[in-house]
Amino acid sequence: MLVKAWAEGWATVRRTAAPVEVPEGWRIEVGLPGHIARYVLPAPAPDLAARLTTPDTWLKICADPAVVELDERWQVQPTEYLMTTQLTAEPATCGPEYELQVTRAGSVVDVLVSQRGEPAARGKAAVTGDYAVIDQVVTEPDHQRRGLGTTVMRALSQAAGARTGLLVATADGRALYSRLGWELVSPVTAARLCAPGCPASRGDRPRG
Repeated sequence: MLVKAWAEGWATVRRTAAPVEVPEGWRIEVGLPGHIARYVLPAPAPDLAARLTTPDTWLKICADPAVVELDERWQVQPTEYLMTTQLTAEPATCGPEYELQVTRAGSVVDVLVSQRGEPAARGKAAVTGDYAVIDQVVTEPDHQRRGLGTTVMRALSQAAGARTGLLVATADGRALYSRLGWELVSPVTAARLCAPGCPASRGDRPRG
């Protein structure tokens, strides 16, 4: 299942505990300030959302926010997008002013594009079975619009050696990945459980 593979890969890249299966999906103990735990759900689970009480618990639900029922304790974030593609070994290239570095430790691939020793773009991927879960792809502001995002994606795809790629993108990321042949699987509703007295808001950005 794509959702399970994405949960497993995300946990591997972020070095959290492995996902634990629950009736509604999977729970990941994250243990970070502002992000205590997350539930990755293939469909809305209003009963689960209603009974959760620990602030800074996150939901990642494979559904459009319009069909997700959450009470006022939940801060709903900008919509994200679960995407997939069949990976190829297309070579990654960048301009001569940049250096491309690819390293692999166990099942995790790291790609770094740098210029004179300073990071310009980077990304990670975790290999889980036949899937490569791509995460944390970032291009620094001074190096955007130079094709470095494409370079990172191709380097990750080639180094991972998996057949199928998975990622969850922001709206901006979705535009890039669509140009690279990635297809939408599902919108993803992201929401954070507020502490008592914290007003619900749609303005906060999710933490991946």
